[in-house]
Amino acid sequence: MILINAKMKKRLIAVSGVVVIAIVLALAFVGSGTAAKTMSVAEAAENPQAGQKVQVSGNVVPNSYDTSKNVLTFKIYDPNGSPEQQLSVRYEGAAASTFGNDVTAICTGRIGDDGTLMCTELVTKCPSKYENADSALTVERLLEYGNEVTGKVVKVAGEIEPDTMKAAGQSERFYIKGNGDARIAVVFDGPLSDEIVSGARVVLTGSVDESGKFQATDVALEG
Repeated sequence: MILINAKMKKRLIAVSGVVVIAIVLALAFVGSGTAAKTMSVAEAAENPQAGQKVQVSGNVVPNSYDTSKNVLTFKIYDPNGSPEQQLSVRYEGAAASTFGNDVTAICTGRIGDDGTLMCTELVTKCPSKYENADSALTVERLLEYGNEVTGKVVKVAGEIEPDTMKAAGQSERFYIKGNGDARIAVVFDGPLSDEIVSGARVVLTGSVDESGKFQATDVALEG
């Protein structure tokens, strides 16, 4: 038989107490990180279950977004459902450069009493798209044409100038550059794929407006 003296017994009790506390904290941590329940836009709009952590995916309703004091608000809809069924989303944080009209937005958060999804995690996805640059103008050639091409639909190819990319709705989306100092501001509120980043070669479709900015209707990777 092994005898345990009083001193060792106290140590075992103390160690057991620490282990119990650690287990309680671990369970509390796991409980607080419960996985979000996946819901459709319709389910979230019709049965919001206020306070429950949910994840809702949908396409951004065109021109429904607004940014004020680093708070992005927008609406999403189910592209496979009714376009009239929409869910309001509020996200505190800067939108990614991939955010834009009709882009797929995966929103995770809790639905408030007013039915708005208070989003804490926002992921945007846009499928890759490639365009041949054979018939596209260079940036230099586009600038040489000047007022001759103002308002006319053309294609232009160039490289996205580093550190110029912004989220949709902020005037210039980015600048494209050619050789040397040739560059032009691009306005585009649509979605961009993840591959469209600083330094990427792109082909744009659109027209130059009276202010000299290129109003793009389509942005694709050069391929």
